[in-house]
Amino acid sequence: MNILIVSATYLEIEPLLTHLKFVEQSNQKLRKYTYNNHQIDVLIPGVGMTCTAYWMGKTLTIKLYDCAINLGLAGSFNNDIKIGDVVNVVSDRISELGAQDGEKFLSLIDMDLIEDEDFTLVNGEMINSIPLENKIISSLKSVRGISVNTTHGEENEIEKVIKLFNPDVESMEGAAFYYACLLEGITCAQIRAISNKVEPRNKENWNIKLAVKNLTETSLKLLKEL
Repeated sequence: MNILIVSATYLEIEPLLTHLKFVEQSNQKLRKYTYNNHQIDVLIPGVGMTCTAYWMGKTLTIKLYDCAINLGLAGSFNNDIKIGDVVNVVSDRISELGAQDGEKFLSLIDMDLIEDEDFTLVNGEMINSIPLENKIISSLKSVRGISVNTTHGEENEIEKVIKLFNPDVESMEGAAFYYACLLEGITCAQIRAISNKVEPRNKENWNIKLAVKNLTETSLKLLKEL
């Protein structure tokens, strides 16, 4: 298979890459590897939706992939999801895209600025309608995500976003990844390990090492099942 793996930072997938055979560096963001009989391109666009959108667009114009997999870390709103858990994000949305009307949030759809079909949205939500079928992915908890430019760390704002969208997790890139894949018709999956709870910022409660370890183990099992 021709596989595209997308991760915002090298940190999140560095241990995984040690299991792959390096072939060449295509450009400053894209590296080519092999694993078993698979050709794997690894895209590390940088943090945020803007970087992800640009480099996804550039990469998808060059090569046709059988599937794309977004691997990374996330924060959890859901108390049933523990730090270190690996989850399958089956839907995502850009939670900040809209306008404030006093204390009310208006989405682009609320303001009649966009149609659902124009944005591959269902009531503002990007649902993965072309998921990668895989035994390992099927074993993971399916969750709803939001993508943000500023991660939440203030109690009132956390309460607002939970009331608005009831998300399980948040990242800074997932929606951009899904937007590109869904419009291009590429089978895809967004797999994330939980590094922290979404709460007033307290890095002492984070466990990035555990999250990366579990993400690596799950990713390897996933690739072996392709």
